[in-house]
Amino acid sequence: MDYGRYKYEQTKKRQEAKKKQSTFQVKEIKIRPKTGDHDLQVKIGHIKKFIGKKDKVKVTVVFRGREITLSELGKALLTRIVDETEEIALVEQSPKFEGRTLVMVLAPK
Repeated sequence: MDYGRYKYEQTKKRQEAKKKQSTFQVKEIKIRPKTGDHDLQVKIGHIKKFIGKKDKVKVTVVFRGREITLSELGKALLTRIVDETEEIALVEQSPKFEGRTLVMVLAPK
């Protein structure tokens, strides 16, 4: 067998495998615990757009200064986001604290 032909077929197989694999990015949306209703709706629209493009979304609630006492408000925001996006997304990582931030990851269904 010709070695050049063998190398050519191997590269073609690698290219075909690369075409068929799915790629995704992790997009991040940052909100604050006192984010208004309309601003939150805009952010939810961005989340739906990202999930429509088959990207994962990392939703981060950032607490600054004394806002850390409003952790229940942050959790309520994240549950509201989950409720509004439940038909197109599922929670890959449930909300958890990482320092002064509350993080959750949503993935497309």
